[in-house]
Amino acid sequence: MTAQWSSDRRSFMKWVAAAPLLAQIRARDLYATAVSLTQIGPSNNIYKRLGVKTVINCRGTWTYLSGSLEWPEVRAAQVEAARYFVNILDLQRAAGRRLAELTGAASGMVTSGAAGAMASATAACIAGSDPHNIWQLPDTTGLKDQVIMAGGRSAFDSAIRLAGGKLVLAFSPEEIEAAIGDKTAMIYTTHLGEVLQKEIAIAQAHHVPLLLDDAAGIPPIENIKLYARMGVDLYSFSGGKGLCGPQCSGLLLGREELIEAALLNTNPYEGAVCRAMKVGKEEVMGCLAAVETWLKMDANALYRQWNQRAQRIATLLGTVGGVTTEIYVPDDGNRYPTLRVSWDQEGWGFSIRDCVQKLRSGEPVIEVLGPDNPSGVSAVQEGNPNKKELKEPTRLELVSMTIQPGEEIIVGQRLRAILLAARAAA
Repeated sequence: MTAQWSSDRRSFMKWVAAAPLLAQIRARDLYATAVSLTQIGPSNNIYKRLGVKTVINCRGTWTYLSGSLEWPEVRAAQVEAARYFVNILDLQRAAGRRLAELTGAASGMVTSGAAGAMASATAACIAGSDPHNIWQLPDTTGLKDQVIMAGGRSAFDSAIRLAGGKLVLAFSPEEIEAAIGDKTAMIYTTHLGEVLQKEIAIAQAHHVPLLLDDAAGIPPIENIKLYARMGVDLYSFSGGKGLCGPQCSGLLLGREELIEAALLNTNPYEGAVCRAMKVGKEEVMGCLAAVETWLKMDANALYRQWNQRAQRIATLLGTVGGVTTEIYVPDDGNRYPTLRVSWDQEGWGFSIRDCVQKLRSGEPVIEVLGPDNPSGVSAVQEGNPNKKELKEPTRLELVSMTIQPGEEIIVGQRLRAILLAARAAA
């Protein structure tokens, strides 16, 4: 009897917590019905006019979902930048000096995403600043061209290979050191913490430049200064993920002579292997504005807002029997408050994959983090020593950072309705 009373009390308290949100949903639905009856003419949404659906993004800063949304300061910087002509080389070098002031790195440049930074860095380490070598790439005859891949291959190593890099796989600090030879041009890593420190020491001892790819490493914004203090030769971030800069931008920071070589191997230089990775004045100024904005921001307040959005969804789902929720912040990748949602998939006859598809096929489209990767090339796993066993996930995840204010109510309502129906059908 006591156990039953305790269970009933917990259920009642969940409903009490959800009551204000449920009332908000009812009011919003009544308003939406009234608007739909009176609205005349096509929507003003630029994408809908093209026949493309917009998405409520609960998956995080995935490139196929257009990354993140830019800070207002970034949009303003790009609009102002678009009003003038400028020498791109002068602009990149000036941006590099400003990035040095902001980050503590010796220099920097704006690239076409983190993958563009990988390619430019590889070209810099192979060809240097020699015009003959720059023109020769991706032919590396007579040049150091081996890139040691710490931890093995990744889905993004084509950025290294297209600049002429020949991959050498190493899975431990000891294997990295053993792999270094006369043809070694660069060490590539995505490792952090103590492992990264060991790799830096090895690279410095052998005078081989090390590139750290931390594409999703912001936030925390402190990382933009951390790697310079650690002595990383080159390091990169995506501009269009957590940095909230232009989607087609990235940052390459590090040693001055390597940044200069990377620039000489990249747009706007005609004949450079990375000429195709064009970055405009708008991306340069927008990415710079994103860094400046982050460094002025109250990150704790931002995290509280993100956490509140995740909590509202959790509160609504708390009214569905058999559903459990948990908010956590991942150690890598999308480092934002993330809501885990789980239920008895086998007992309900309703899987995470089923739920993802229902959210994706509804109106509006809602994208969440599930078992699939619509942007992945399936053959990446073939012959890859890093091949991962693809297992069905035990939970659904919703990343709060890309959920816009008010969307959490729509998401919570839809997900609640889907799970209530699945539970009833079971």
